[in-house]
Amino acid sequence: MEPDLTPISLQESFCFSCSPEVPCFNECCRDLNQFLTPYDILRLKNHLRLSSGQFLRKYTSRHTGPESGLPIVTLKPNDPHKLTCPFVTDTGCRVYENRPSSCRTYPLMRAATRSRTTGEMTAQFMVLRESHCLGFKEGKTRTPRQWIDEQGLAVYNENNDQLMQIISLKNRLIPGPLDITSSHLFNTALYDLDNFRSQIQKNGLLDNFPINSRIMDAALKDDVALLDLGMKWIKRVLFDR
Repeated sequence: MEPDLTPISLQESFCFSCSPEVPCFNECCRDLNQFLTPYDILRLKNHLRLSSGQFLRKYTSRHTGPESGLPIVTLKPNDPHKLTCPFVTDTGCRVYENRPSSCRTYPLMRAATRSRTTGEMTAQFMVLRESHCLGFKEGKTRTPRQWIDEQGLAVYNENNDQLMQIISLKNRLIPGPLDITSSHLFNTALYDLDNFRSQIQKNGLLDNFPINSRIMDAALKDDVALLDLGMKWIKRVLFDR
């Protein structure tokens, strides 16, 4: 049965519950095709106390997006046949506090678009109903706006929207896959943050990038600030923006 997608405004209500008491608990953590955003990886690797390189090698696979031509990262399933998430356990998600944005958003789906004229981001939401999910039968009623607040999604959406801006630039300015050098820079600056920091400190990667010392100092100490810097740097070196 095909999933049912129903548009919903920020003010409309939906009813949903997910807990060990729901019979389908953990079913959505199987048949995995989980894309990770740069901010997802930042949160997960810090939760697991791994470097970004260690996390990427152990838990992910890298591909080239068929539409964007950009490097994309997916979670590597525990079992290649069952396609189970590497972080799911019988009692639930072992990285729940720092689970990826798509897991937090579910059962909603969020589509963000950016105006070329004003640069403003606009988000639209849909409720995703899948045949395996029994969470709609009962539970708390809330609006998407309340769901965003409850699930701590605002910071994820803010960082993911920056990535959407880069994807939009790429689609407009560089059709097709990136060349090898550009792909490596993109992967390093956005996904492999600890390597990015090392390249800045040891090899002067950003020596020719105009940035004040306060922002640089913050980036070298804090991963979120470093990711923000990486986004801005990629826009400059790949798209001259």
